[in-house]
Amino acid sequence: MNVTELPYNKFIGIKRAKSSEYLLELDESPDYLNHLGNTHAGAQLSLAEAASGEYLLKLFKDSSDKLIPVVRRLESKFKKPANGKIFARAKSSPLALEIFKEELRLKGRSLIRIEVIIEDSNQVIIMTAFVEWYVQNVIDSTSI
Repeated sequence: MNVTELPYNKFIGIKRAKSSEYLLELDESPDYLNHLGNTHAGAQLSLAEAASGEYLLKLFKDSSDKLIPVVRRLESKFKKPANGKIFARAKSSPLALEIFKEELRLKGRSLIRIEVIIEDSNQVIIMTAFVEWYVQNVIDSTSI
């Protein structure tokens, strides 16, 4: 799967980041502005959700076709007004990854919380988010 090719992400213009520091980026556009002339919160949240999905896909690049991931919760904090192009990076703790993978192996489903950081072109953090994913093996998809 390619998150940049999902219809909504493609529609708003989310693309892979050119810099290896980031996963994804969203270009500057007057279409993304809010009533104050800054990048709308919805555009930032869309980039955060997509970046968390991209991070998850990278974790399971060899078995992503055997998993069904669904966003369960998204928490965010807006820190500074966003202007111009924005970029996303994502991470989770090694312990959380270990627990997630073991629970997925044993139960066929698990939750993982991914931290996403959104920065502007000056590398100023404009938003942080935690995206919680529910992930289930395709084989055990009856309880979704």
